[in-house]
Amino acid sequence: MKIIAIESSGLPASVALWEDGVLLAEYTLQYKKTHSQTLLPMLDQIRSMTELELSTVDAVAVASGPGSFTGLRIGCATAKGLGLALKKPIVEVPTLEGLAYQLWGTDRVVCPLMDARRNQVYTGIYQFVPEGEGMRLETLWPQRAADVALAAGKLNELGREAVLLGDGVPVYADRLRELLQVPYCFAPGHMSRQRAASLAALGEVYARQGRLTAAADHRPEYLRKSQAEREREEKNDHRQSGET
Repeated sequence: MKIIAIESSGLPASVALWEDGVLLAEYTLQYKKTHSQTLLPMLDQIRSMTELELSTVDAVAVASGPGSFTGLRIGCATAKGLGLALKKPIVEVPTLEGLAYQLWGTDRVVCPLMDARRNQVYTGIYQFVPEGEGMRLETLWPQRAADVALAAGKLNELGREAVLLGDGVPVYADRLRELLQVPYCFAPGHMSRQRAASLAALGEVYARQGRLTAAADHRPEYLRKSQAEREREEKNDHRQSGET
């Protein structure tokens, strides 16, 4: 199975080409450019370097959210455009599952933390369980937007060693040190940010399970309202309270 993976849910922009369990190419960039400037040139570079015939791709995997609203919209539009043009399905990979999958095989529980601003993180808790000759990612606490104290409390409740990763870790590191009562470690830099390779690997697993979405039906999963939506609702509330 040949998969193009697109990851744009956070600061890194990442594109990968994956075929039958092998990473053929990956291009990841986190440097002063918007995803709208980087994703398509990165994809074209991979296509050129691997002599890829796009018609041979079986599916397009994309980080389906949560994450940056702008980043998710750009990734969604890119994946949908490819899927519609190539008449290929989308593999929607929840962002935090793709991030957790980078630590495949660890015997610790995995807790990704993405900075969601407004004193919140996007987070979830996962573990790997043996299955056949490999391991399967299992969700212990589904992804959500929450205060970091809630995530730390859940880890304490589980009572197991934990590894934490994601761009929320450096933001809340001091608070995590105060809150966590279980043994823990922070993943190193090369394993702590979103990568399309991890997304592609998990995307193949989900695709083989039949978890495919028609390109026209793909929508990002934001988990909470955008700042513009919140501000609009606040203005409406103020206006209504003034009228009463």
